[in-house]
Amino acid sequence: MIQNLCVFCASSQAVAAPYLQAARELAAWMGARKMTLIYGAGNVGLMGVLGPEVRRHGGRAVGVIPKFMRDQALAYEAADEVIETQDMRGRKAIMAERAEGFLTLPGGFGTLEELLEILTLKQLHQHAKPVVLLNTAGFFDPLLAMFERLYAERFTKPEFRELYHVAGSVSQAADYLQGYRPTPVAGKWY
Repeated sequence: MIQNLCVFCASSQAVAAPYLQAARELAAWMGARKMTLIYGAGNVGLMGVLGPEVRRHGGRAVGVIPKFMRDQALAYEAADEVIETQDMRGRKAIMAERAEGFLTLPGGFGTLEELLEILTLKQLHQHAKPVVLLNTAGFFDPLLAMFERLYAERFTKPEFRELYHVAGSVSQAADYLQGYRPTPVAGKWY
């Protein structure tokens, strides 16, 4: 069973209510199972909801944040553990190392970059951990359509749909994560 879940998500304070609600539901599920959240340590946006809510519900929050962001008072300092890194690359490496699985909530460029790196590493056989996109309000539909174009135009193999799971709700994501068993990943090159 996964205990250490890395969550990639928005740092924007301007997001709509359904995204905030999904973050709260995820946090309640994680906390009730005494899970550890591994995340970007932010005290704003969906990150600002996740850390405190996971802890409030009985889980742990481990935040990983670059020094330049911490210096701007963007860290959730009440987390169970705050790890400061020199840069974004170091942040992602620690988050990936500590995680037993990955879940992506809606977010901006940084969130998408984190998701795509984790998918690429899985494609290259650098990990076999679950990767879930929580598709709240159809947020990831345009990205998934782009993935379909990659498959259709043979920029990547259709078998790589197996690298990730798309969940429409926290309960669907939870079911997938709880039952996850690694499967062989196709070779990258045609």
